Amino acid sequence: MENFIVSARKYRPVLFDSVVGQQHITNTLKNAIKNNQLAQAFLFCGPRGVGKTTCARILAKTINCTNLTEQNEACGVCDSCKSFQNGNSFNVHELDAASNNSVDDIRSLIEQVRIPPQAGKYKVYIIDEVHMLSQSAFNAFLKTLEEPPSYAIFILATTEKHKILPTILSRCQIFDFNRIRVDDMAKHLASIAVKEDVRFDADGLHLIAQKADGGLRDALSMFDQIVSFSNRELSYQAVIDNLNILDYDYYFKLTDQLLNQDTAGALLLFDEVLNNGFDGNHFITGLAGHLRNVLICKDATTVKLLEVSDTIKQKYLEQAKKSPASFLISGLNIANQCDLNYRISKNQRLQVELTLIKISHLAQALRLSQSENVQQIAEQLKKKPEKLAVKEDVKLPEIANGSVKPILKVFETEPKVLETVALKEDKVVDAKPINPKSLISKLGSTLIPNLKDPNSIKSEEEKEVKKVELTGIEINPFSKEEFLEVWSKYSIKMKMQNKMKLSALMDNYTPILKDNFHVELQVESKILVDELLYEKVDLMNHLRTTLKNFQINLETIIVDKPQEKKLYTSKDKYQHLLDKNPKLDDFRKVFNLDLD
Repeated sequence: MENFIVSARKYRPVLFDSVVGQQHITNTLKNAIKNNQLAQAFLFCGPRGVGKTTCARILAKTINCTNLTEQNEACGVCDSCKSFQNGNSFNVHELDAASNNSVDDIRSLIEQVRIPPQAGKYKVYIIDEVHMLSQSAFNAFLKTLEEPPSYAIFILATTEKHKILPTILSRCQIFDFNRIRVDDMAKHLASIAVKEDVRFDADGLHLIAQKADGGLRDALSMFDQIVSFSNRELSYQAVIDNLNILDYDYYFKLTDQLLNQDTAGALLLFDEVLNNGFDGNHFITGLAGHLRNVLICKDATTVKLLEVSDTIKQKYLEQAKKSPASFLISGLNIANQCDLNYRISKNQRLQVELTLIKISHLAQALRLSQSENVQQIAEQLKKKPEKLAVKEDVKLPEIANGSVKPILKVFETEPKVLETVALKEDKVVDAKPINPKSLISKLGSTLIPNLKDPNSIKSEEEKEVKKVELTGIEINPFSKEEFLEVWSKYSIKMKMQNKMKLSALMDNYTPILKDNFHVELQVESKILVDELLYEKVDLMNHLRTTLKNFQINLETIIVDKPQEKKLYTSKDKYQHLLDKNPKLDDFRKVFNLDLD
């Protein structure tokens, strides 16, 4: 039986053009060889399995080739290339710094550098895992690395660049290797499968590439394992079964259940996942990743961030069409919070189940929050106003030309239809019905001018406009306890929406209810005033609609902090007594007293 060679060794690239996913480095090295501008030392950095050692060997082989091709690649047929391929080249020396990291090992290397090559132009020294060298070994290597003989070239490779001394870094040309893209890795695996006569499907190869996390060597190891497991039929299901991966179909099905508020189905699906041997943390991180993928499919410009096969990508696009962005963002936030709390939780299964319950109720909560303002306003405007009395205490918002003022009027026969009435010099000039939902969307879901828009806030110096009062609207009195209860509930609601600054402000400062439904909130800095200003529109709308009183007015006042009491020292107390009786100092000197 022939000796089996793993794919990572059997298909190791031998030319620059065959290196996968590192074109920015291979092109630079080829141009340096072409222009005869090789540095005396190179440092190849990057994660495991991306081609650092492979590129170092190809570079060492190419610069000693006596018959370069037109593409500046090694010919593979000259004596130098053959000796390198057979592993008996005297011009290429490899050192594993993980096991040879002492000063003596580096000194032995330096002694070899003094001997010029007997055949060929360069002697190449490849030091792998160079970050494992000791401090003394690095210091012994500095002088040789800075001023080597003209025929010596050093190629250092490492996965941990931050552990290398700055004095070493400054003497090298540094090349940063990238993680290999999923598409490039899947194409390379497909080419190897064709050479090995292995039947495969694209979804399975993409799954291997994603699991490898940018390392081609890991991908090739998994490829060999699955080929043996599936008897040379690499299918999507074989990859899932062998690598213990949660199927995409689990998450597509789970997301549909959460959108449809099928809490029981989501919990049963999670129980099935646990029974199949998967970890709850693995499940919740996978759900967060799935919601992220669905979210980026909402926009055509971000679909390219999705690194999956075309079949799976189409499923994501279909699910993105029926998933509201607000649902996905809120679900991501809840899943991420579960991931943070999972390891410290004593009941980890309950932590995940509670997350699924929260997400499954998101759709209903979002629909209720969207329709809440419209329903509350419709209830307040059910009665037909008997008259429009012009007074000086209510200001109307102005339209663009500054002369036409809109008024809301409600018809008794159809309470859900509003009518806009335009007045000019107190005469009706235009009137047309509108839908309340469109009205609310135009007004920003509030009956209060938008404080975030500076143009909507009128200064005192602007000309006086006539103000009207909408009669027929119910104005209910309320007690201080009722107001504080509504205030507290709104603070809890803000905390659930992660508006922690506003919630803390409402909890720490108690409003004062005064005459004529005037509310005064005393704070200690302008920063708190500004924080409340940006949220005041929604807060006032909530207070007015909940308490059924549109005369509520909130005023924020800055008050000075009370001066803190100072702790007086013994010296301060003595000075105070001395100011009252100066002769006290003479008494202290006579008896030679000290202050404690």
